[in-house]
Amino acid sequence: QVQLVESGGGLVQAGGSLRLSCAASGRTFSTATMGWFRQALGKEREFVAAITWRGGITTYADSVKGRFTISRDNAKNTVYLQMNSLQPGDTAVYYCAASPRVLTTYAAEYIHWGQGTQVTVSS
Repeated sequence: QVQLVESGGGLVQAGGSLRLSCAASGRTFSTATMGWFRQALGKEREFVAAITWRGGITTYADSVKGRFTISRDNAKNTVYLQMNSLQPGDTAVYYCAASPRVLTTYAAEYIHWGQGTQVTVSS
C-alpha cells in the first residue's frame, strides 16, 4: 500500500503563488508516476500534471502549462506542484495520486490517492 499526504493549500489572491507538497510512504517502489488532479465544486476531477519517479519526465494539462511546475525529490519521496499566476478558475481541491503506469494522465490508472488539499483563489 502507498500512503499520500498533501499539504500547502490555502487562500491566495489572483496572480499569487502556492506550492503544494505530496509526501509518499509505504510501497512507493511499486509506483512509476505521481500526478496531481483537481476537482472544482460541481465539476469532474481533471488532470493537472504528472511526473515519473525515474527521469523526472513531466506532462501538463494545457490549462496550466507555463504557470504550474511539477517536480520531485526522490530522496524524500515527495512531489511538489508550484503554482504561479493563479486564477480564480484554479480554485479546487487538489489531489495527489500514484500510478504504476508511466506518465499517464488518466485518473482511472491512478491507484493511490491522497485526501486532497483546498486551493482557493480570490479575484
